[in-house]
Amino acid sequence: MKKIVLISCVSQKRAYRSKAKDLYISALFKKNLTYGRRLNPDAIYILSAKFGLLNLETEIEPYNLTLNTMSAAENRSWAEKVLQQLSKVADLIQDHFIFLAGEKYRRNLLPHLTFYEIPMEGLTIGRQLHALSK
Repeated sequence: MKKIVLISCVSQKRAYRSKAKDLYISALFKKNLTYGRRLNPDAIYILSAKFGLLNLETEIEPYNLTLNTMSAAENRSWAEKVLQQLSKVADLIQDHFIFLAGEKYRRNLLPHLTFYEIPMEGLTIGRQLHALSK
């Protein structure tokens, strides 16, 4: 069983092409990435509204897209894409997934996963930042 951390993308980005781990510059993203690394996972991926599942080292251009403004059908389509991508690098039934991502980024993924946890579930962004700063 692998341990895989999934972190959602954020709106604050650098203005130029960067590795995914460096493109997102908000405090929440940076703290989630640091926290995720401390969990000693087998892999960390970013859940990107535009690209789906992103490897931290993948170079991408900045973009302006969020699941928060997508329709329910668009959200389901995005989740199907992510599940296809995820199934190429993980076992959806056997592996353990840790979500550092908002409800819209996980809603349509969770029913397809057996083992998962959401450490910051129910916390506002401010409370997440506070918890991650400890």
